[in-house]
Amino acid sequence: MLERFLTQTSFVSEEDFEKNLHFKIPENFNFAYNVMDALAEERPDKLALLWTSERGEEVRTTFKEFKEQTDRTAAYLMSLGIGRGDKVMLILKRHYQWWLSMMALCKIGAIAIPATHMLTKQDIIYRNESASIKAIICANDEYVTTQIQSAMSESPSVKLLVAVNSMSEYDKPIPEGFHDWHKEWINAPEFKRPENVNTNEDTMLMYFTSGTSGEPKMVAHDYLYALGHLTTGVFWHNLNENSLHLTVADTGWGKAVWGKLYGQWFAGAAVFVYDHEKFTAEKIMRQIEKYHITSFCAPPTIYRFIIREDFSKYDLSSLEWCTTAGEAMNPSVADKFKELTGVTIYEGFGQTETTMTLGTFPWVEPRPGSMGKPNPQYDVRLLRPDGTECEDGEKGEICILIGDEKPLGLFKGYYRDEERTKEAWHDGVYHTGDMAWRDQDSYFWFVGRTDDVIKSSGYRIGPFEVENALMLHPAVVECAITGVPDPIRGMVVKATVVLSDEYKDKAGDDLIKELQDHVKHETAPYKYPRIIEFVDELPKTISGKIRRVEIRQKDNKQ
Repeated sequence: MLERFLTQTSFVSEEDFEKNLHFKIPENFNFAYNVMDALAEERPDKLALLWTSERGEEVRTTFKEFKEQTDRTAAYLMSLGIGRGDKVMLILKRHYQWWLSMMALCKIGAIAIPATHMLTKQDIIYRNESASIKAIICANDEYVTTQIQSAMSESPSVKLLVAVNSMSEYDKPIPEGFHDWHKEWINAPEFKRPENVNTNEDTMLMYFTSGTSGEPKMVAHDYLYALGHLTTGVFWHNLNENSLHLTVADTGWGKAVWGKLYGQWFAGAAVFVYDHEKFTAEKIMRQIEKYHITSFCAPPTIYRFIIREDFSKYDLSSLEWCTTAGEAMNPSVADKFKELTGVTIYEGFGQTETTMTLGTFPWVEPRPGSMGKPNPQYDVRLLRPDGTECEDGEKGEICILIGDEKPLGLFKGYYRDEERTKEAWHDGVYHTGDMAWRDQDSYFWFVGRTDDVIKSSGYRIGPFEVENALMLHPAVVECAITGVPDPIRGMVVKATVVLSDEYKDKAGDDLIKELQDHVKHETAPYKYPRIIEFVDELPKTISGKIRRVEIRQKDNKQ
């Protein structure tokens, strides 16, 4: 499989990878046909998808069976009037039908728009109107269907609604106005591949970014975006055909296609899915133990909760490779996880707008807390505000230089928003909006979003470096560092802290002083938080990123 898309399929060093990672770009590439259907022909009986649920359900699907099911799904959706270029929003939680829908829409040439099940009526109206969505396929969840129904009077572009029951509730009544997937799908006509499905430049996928501020942007990706994730699964996740990979991510978040779809199947690996409503570390660890999962990826938040479990109750010996992305990993968490499991966590960085941009690849020695080194798909630079390059040790913005052609995996632009596209992408440079610094060995270290950096008494303080210091204290489960306006210093550092259970009854001035002294000891004293607030939970986006902007807005109102 890999030799069809790469001039060299294995690498032994950083230099080898940087020099010899070259893609073969097929004409009119389509992941569903060129990868999944090809695997169905070459490895028909190989396990492709192992889907399980907290309701006790289990589905094992081979590549051949998956092709048959996605063909049927494509035929079903075409029979309902969905065609090339139509925009279809998927609000399917972790239901099995998300995978069928993603591949079926790809086979049709329609545009998939995954979305979280937590959207409100207004969220749905905004998305329907912004993208001119034609159809919504959703889980038959009372909250979800109610929000969709209430949005329809203000969503004239939407012509079709389809509801999907969970496997244990096939007979659950479908709300009025929705097609019943389970009753209709089985009777779908024979699938006939459309003559002209797509070009490489066509839009295949769109995401509304969860964003830490402002209205969500519509990130449009072309059909080569899927090919760009070959690096994610084959090299960063280090997968092969014997791997069973679990990425913990809601299907409404861009991380789902990073870890539950494209790159894993380029490697011929099996994708593991656990359909559950609410995360607990115990649930995930039981799945790793029961199904002998070999490869695991999750945001740092999940690792923070996992390391607080009693490991004597679990057997995680099947784990061979672990990765994390979404936010920077606190070194103390990575060190503790390795102590408990013997497995190193390999970090990475990317955005909804990109594929893997920076990563700790197998031939790169991990340095806990570092995002790793540039993926050769991208010309990654650290730039100052004036566009000049930063020196080693200097903080700057992570940027991607654009040559004669758009890099493989980079987004097309923000759909219907030329102004915001030009703000981020101009003069041959894509600006990520994320700050980092680079050490003398070319490792990148996360600092924070450009608008999260705190300027206090002439110092520029990155929130992550203070958060790292706080996370070393046993009282702290999670924390967020923000700036609060101050008449003397301009800004002062504030820590919003979630305490561990054993410290919750100690919340007060003495613990605040203890944490402040702790930070002064762990990092430069001027960075210590002059204000500390204890909370039960931190505000987060649907993808699990801390919304520091929400904390700042709350403080500014007081």
